[in-house]
Amino acid sequence: MSANTDSNPVQLPKDEKLVLKVIPMPGDLNANGDIFGGWVMAQVDLAGAVMAAPYASGRMATVAVNEFIFKQPVRLGDVLSFFGKLVRIGRTSITVKIEVYAEHIAAQGKYTKVTEASLTYVAIDDQGRPREVPRPVG
Repeated sequence: MSANTDSNPVQLPKDEKLVLKVIPMPGDLNANGDIFGGWVMAQVDLAGAVMAAPYASGRMATVAVNEFIFKQPVRLGDVLSFFGKLVRIGRTSITVKIEVYAEHIAAQGKYTKVTEASLTYVAIDDQGRPREVPRPVG
């Protein structure tokens, strides 16, 4: 089990927003019986896009994976919670931090941090060219 089963479970981040929650399925396993890292990366990209979308106010594309750290394996039976936080808004780009926590379906409420990442998205126009990120008025 990758989920923390000791008496001091990891605390979930209070300054981040839950943006995605998923359960990996048997088809997501690699030959070792763990969840494919690429599958986790795809889910992190989706979670990051959920964080960035309100700021982009339109089309956007992933332009960089600035950092990606696998801390623990993800196992079949883990429920993954993806927490996000806005890091930076540039002229055309938005950088977010995503942290992924696993809890085993049979031991819910006990979490292990399994992945953390930083991704940058760029706001794009209909031709796929970078455009300015709208600034809030006020």
